[in-house]
Amino acid sequence: MVKCLEAEGITTVFGYPGVAIAPFYDGLYDSEIEHVLVRQEQAAGHAASGWARISRKPAVCVTTSGPGATNLITALATAYADSIPIIAITGQVSSELLGRDVFQEADMTGATESFTKYRYLVKDVNDIPRIFKEAFYIANTGRKGPVLIDVPVDVQQAKLKKDFDYDAIEVKLRGYKPSTKGNKQQMQRVVNAINKSKRPLICAGGGVILGGGEEHIRKFAEKTRIPVVSTMMGIGVLPKAHPLYFGMLGNNGKPYANKAVNESDLLIIVGARVADRAIARPSHLEDMVSIIHIDIDTAEIGKNLGPTIPLVGDVKDIFGRLAKEEIEPKSPDWAGMLENIKHSTVDKRVFSDHLVNPNLLVQTLSEKMQDDAIYVADVGQNQLWSADNYVMKQGRFLTTGGLGTMGYSIPAAIGAKMCQPKRQVVAVCGDGSFQMSMNELATARVNEVPIKVLVMRNKVLGLVREYQHNTYKDRYEGIKLYDLPLYDKIAEAYDMKYMHAENNAELEDCIDRFLELDDACLMVCDVDSMNYVK
Repeated sequence: MVKCLEAEGITTVFGYPGVAIAPFYDGLYDSEIEHVLVRQEQAAGHAASGWARISRKPAVCVTTSGPGATNLITALATAYADSIPIIAITGQVSSELLGRDVFQEADMTGATESFTKYRYLVKDVNDIPRIFKEAFYIANTGRKGPVLIDVPVDVQQAKLKKDFDYDAIEVKLRGYKPSTKGNKQQMQRVVNAINKSKRPLICAGGGVILGGGEEHIRKFAEKTRIPVVSTMMGIGVLPKAHPLYFGMLGNNGKPYANKAVNESDLLIIVGARVADRAIARPSHLEDMVSIIHIDIDTAEIGKNLGPTIPLVGDVKDIFGRLAKEEIEPKSPDWAGMLENIKHSTVDKRVFSDHLVNPNLLVQTLSEKMQDDAIYVADVGQNQLWSADNYVMKQGRFLTTGGLGTMGYSIPAAIGAKMCQPKRQVVAVCGDGSFQMSMNELATARVNEVPIKVLVMRNKVLGLVREYQHNTYKDRYEGIKLYDLPLYDKIAEAYDMKYMHAENNAELEDCIDRFLELDDACLMVCDVDSMNYVK
């Protein structure tokens, strides 16, 4: 198992050991692969996700059987929803005991059927090299995603009956043939549709970034002068200051991005499923706009929005070919029209004058971060404020958009920072999501991972409070976080520098000190629990 990981170029694994995975850990002892001990198994999956998203290659997490493995399920579901390539190795009870409900037995291949791209229960030690080779191939091809390898302890202890030759293994998977080359006839239909359109608009999703297609989209947009909007997971396809970028669409996005969608006559959806957060009434949009839907996964096309022209393929291949076509939309100044709409849009939200404005906080923080820095947003109001105000330069914006898993940001930031130690990494979370993974500050400190953690504190579960305010007429229940924990004491406990901003006047200086530190540090900003509309 260890030799397979070495052959795949894996240098780091995130995990939590136990008896059922102990033989594998014994194998790690003699390997140069670094093991990072997390403080809870879910964090192993999120840290692997952070590593995979920055490296654009599969990353590995490891747990023992039973509760160790079941704790990992949420992270696998998170990775599956966001199409992140993870190899999850779980220990299992001895083969002869399977199905007897013995100590720490859990049917992981059954339990994760809905949350993984594929699952293996290893029954023969001689299958291990083939299974590992297949797992890495499946995770990182087509629509990417997590693959589980469940290995009984007796199989880990067995010996191969043949020589180990990983390079000689050829992956042959019947029925699994990801389509990467766009159909020629469909490509021509796409070209014709764009040339006939007057107001075409590209909607870029997370699949563009997963497929490494940012540069291809940018060059195509600049050549054709077609404006671009993004989903939350597509933030970063174009820098925020790019003249053709018109923000994130959706019910939590920019009003002018949604206006652009409504005003367009051809919507080119790339690498996005366009779920309810992005398009509230898809059937209404279908009646108004022609739709081209481009995705690597056939199952995603038309799932939420019926396409006029479907096109299956890899974003780099398709837009590389489109760049060579004669494409010139019949739009006099479509981008200029959208620019006027953008500048005429007024943000009517107001926040308390006595606390930190979260919009100003995200803008100031991201503007001051290094150009290639990595911003990791958690889930809740902090995620929406981050997505809405993040100033993208040449860095990365990471969050969990599909499942919306609180507690994601700190372990994901650890994985991202360990993957590329020279890049600045900031995890931004609310005081609710922070408390779901603050124990991973120990992982960061013990392994000398200098991530920066910023907490937006409003002492409530802010997004739930906002929903209860709008839907249940202020019948608030189960949302108060009160005054705990004492964040300065948390920072002291983990030997981290601590900063605190109570209002906008203190914000800029506090952020400067926060970003200047080379070591791990914790910053808390007091924000309003509600944002009001005039």
